[in-house]
Amino acid sequence: MSPPVRPPVRDRRRWARYLVDERAEAAVYRDIAARRKGEERDILLALAAAEGRHEAHWIALLGGEPDRLPRPALRTRVLGWMARRFGSIFVLALAQNAEARSPYDAEPYATATMAADEKVHHEVVRGLAARGRRRLSGTFRAAVFGANDGLVSNLALVLGIGATGVAPGVVLFSGIAGLLAGALSMGAGEYVSVRSQRELLDATEPSDFADAALPDLDLDANELALVYRARGMGETDALDRARSTLAAVRGGHPVPGAPIPGDAEKDDVVGGAFHAAVSSFAFFASGAIIPVLPWLFGLSGTVAVLVALGLVGVALLATGAAVGVLSGGPPLRRALRQLAIGFGAAAITYVVGLAFGVTLG
Repeated sequence: MSPPVRPPVRDRRRWARYLVDERAEAAVYRDIAARRKGEERDILLALAAAEGRHEAHWIALLGGEPDRLPRPALRTRVLGWMARRFGSIFVLALAQNAEARSPYDAEPYATATMAADEKVHHEVVRGLAARGRRRLSGTFRAAVFGANDGLVSNLALVLGIGATGVAPGVVLFSGIAGLLAGALSMGAGEYVSVRSQRELLDATEPSDFADAALPDLDLDANELALVYRARGMGETDALDRARSTLAAVRGGHPVPGAPIPGDAEKDDVVGGAFHAAVSSFAFFASGAIIPVLPWLFGLSGTVAVLVALGLVGVALLATGAAVGVLSGGPPLRRALRQLAIGFGAAAITYVVGLAFGVTLG
């Protein structure tokens, strides 16, 4: 739609807001691109260029660069601040949500192309964020699981012990013991889990046990085909693969097919057992220490319980919101869900402690 000869002031203000937001979003993409390389960098710069085209549209409607411009929206300024300092997956996840809230569908002076661009930008940023989520998923899952396990289990422990009316020193000792026991259990469990997974991979990967006997096989009977069928190939494909393998061996050529994965490849798949154990210990301990802090600093009774609840509540809200941002969901809803689960578990043990002890003093 063409603008009126003298557009109303409210329209010009709205266009100026669009202009500064497009300019700020382009800067966000350029800042993130500066921390990337290869294809991801090219995609981010292309997004910045598209935002530049939208910026030019609003400048044309305004009849040139205005003398005064409003500040960009708060969410865009926050994105810019994070992009300049971190350039992380969190920025892309927030940008994904921002692109999903484009106002151009209901804006009469935005072109259909601009509205379509914003929808496509959402999918592009979603794809870039998905790459980062896949790279981060294992570590992030372990961090969230370990920290939340420490938060909830130790909060439940100290509240349950505290509700019995025992001395503050007993609560503190119980919390420290719970921290160490839980962290050691998590570390040991993760070590055994990763080692077991590596051993399973060792047992299931193809081996070169029979390679030395390949030249002596009967080409017509061709029992090598049975090996490939046992590995999941169809009968025809297995026979073709066996014949090509025998032909290569008898001709002095390398055996066709993928090499057997070594330790480096297995590390990419399952990681190192020691590293996983140390990470699990640290993540659990970082969460489990928080409920103990009030007693560690000399508080006791109801005051200590309330402070512990406050500290753990903030931590649960933060981890829940982080999960929401990374998953592209509503951060507040995820944060409240995390809080409800954690406090629900702690409430159960507190009630049990009251049933077996006396009231807090």
